[in-house]
Amino acid sequence: MISRREFFVAATATAALVAGTGIPLSRLSAEGRLTQDELLSFDAVGNVTLVHVTDLHAQLVPIHFREPSANFGVGEAKGQVPHITGAEFRNAFRVSEGSALAYALTADDFEALARVYGAMGGLDRIATVVKAIRAERGDRVLLLDGGDTWTNSWTSLQTKGQDMVDAMRLLKTDAMTGHWEFTLGEARVRELVDGLGFPLLAQNIRESEFEEPVFETSKIFERGGVKVGVIGQAFPYTPIANPRWMIPNWTFGIREKELAAEVGTLRNQGADLIVLLSHNGFDVDRKVAERVPGLDVILSGHTHDAVPEVTLVGKTLLVASGSNGKFVSRLDLDVQSKGIASFRYRLIPIFSDAIAPDAEMKAHIDAVRAPYEKDLGRVLGTTDGLLYRRGNFGGTLDTLICDAVLEQRDVEISLSPGMRWGPSLLPEHPITFEDVTNATAMSYPACYRTTMTGARLKEVLEDVADNIFNPDPYYQQGGDMVRCGGLGFTIDVAQHIGNRISNLTLLRTGERLDASREYTVGGWASVNEGTQGPPIWDVVSAYISSKKAVSVRSDTNVEVKGV
Repeated sequence: MISRREFFVAATATAALVAGTGIPLSRLSAEGRLTQDELLSFDAVGNVTLVHVTDLHAQLVPIHFREPSANFGVGEAKGQVPHITGAEFRNAFRVSEGSALAYALTADDFEALARVYGAMGGLDRIATVVKAIRAERGDRVLLLDGGDTWTNSWTSLQTKGQDMVDAMRLLKTDAMTGHWEFTLGEARVRELVDGLGFPLLAQNIRESEFEEPVFETSKIFERGGVKVGVIGQAFPYTPIANPRWMIPNWTFGIREKELAAEVGTLRNQGADLIVLLSHNGFDVDRKVAERVPGLDVILSGHTHDAVPEVTLVGKTLLVASGSNGKFVSRLDLDVQSKGIASFRYRLIPIFSDAIAPDAEMKAHIDAVRAPYEKDLGRVLGTTDGLLYRRGNFGGTLDTLICDAVLEQRDVEISLSPGMRWGPSLLPEHPITFEDVTNATAMSYPACYRTTMTGARLKEVLEDVADNIFNPDPYYQQGGDMVRCGGLGFTIDVAQHIGNRISNLTLLRTGERLDASREYTVGGWASVNEGTQGPPIWDVVSAYISSKKAVSVRSDTNVEVKGV
């Protein structure tokens, strides 16, 4: 159950699902009235409006994206927001079964509801929403980007992030922080930041030698007569989760003491409101809110959680805005005497069929995609079932990638990272090269072929599991469990490192893994410099092309205990 302390939201914060009308989105849609005006309807309050987007992962155009059917929390987070899904989620947030919000926020009946409500996102639709809020609220609006913006599509890979940088500048973003941006390498990141037109804030990134800040740590903006201090918090574990050799001269971390000092500095400079623009992940941000005094608002990113109400941790408002452009968060604040007197919040779902594309942003998107349209639209095959990635232990899209590595690299076992980006594909949908790259585009894509002992494989799985299920959020790195092809195992998430993984089984023969035997293993996204192999998108494309029609399965070959 959700704790009262975590779930309580002040009465003024929660309007009807369509603020100001009292009409739930499910009924609006049933009556054919799911319109832009109703999606944007809001009873404004106060003198500051924070608009938040995060984890776009370079998705310029509308997509389908299935939310997880499993999102397990451990330790104090067990059973807490955002670690609830399906009916439990709908009941907690009063979301009607079969409604537009049920489709946007859960995995329930996803295929059927996707055909009713259509695709979501699209940066041209987000631009329409942002411009509408600005037109209504004027100089009260502050637009903040939580990072994971510049990478993970084909056009962003080919332009080294320039397509997204130009788009976010066109959106008139006020500030951002980062994570996957840093996989472009130190030199390219510095080059893009220099031409960004707004600051990349990151109080927790330092030069290795002298511990000097690499980027601006914070900035004060004046909105509606209020001085808003914004502190950037980049992903603390970037050199562990991603290749350290791409950012050899930078150190990261949560840096609690430095963060607390930054809060004090901004207060001394006259800030009335302190906002943490974070890419920590939800559970980490919850702990930060408990331990670092003076944070009024945390805009959370990284773990892709979409939570339709503010979570209150002490006096700190914690906002989670989802991913892949599916939502825009709007938080209206009445700031008085250096505190929040009242607030109202709305997680705005970006239903692309209901929201008109902004002409200026659409023109930019069309222009940056034009040189690559032939590649993007190349049809490789079709899928007979739903392809999705998100979920703690597996998704059908991950199974497809693992199968491709098994066959194309001729290995006994395949490994695929449990990343949470990558849109979903509906059954009978053509699979294009763009679809493949939306799930695989990165700057270290080599699909390696190597050998590992049974003991080493267990060690790898134990290490990844601890990154996800350590009961202390400060030892979690986000993401989902590594996906395995040709290998089954049991995981007990309630255990500690070294004791979570058991019953490792080679599926082809049914035999238990021998700790001392060497197995042929294929995988991708290795953080080791100099990894050799074809790019993963070529491996997956070749596999789909050879099959023409891809048959997917939903089993993960993983037995889960301790949840």
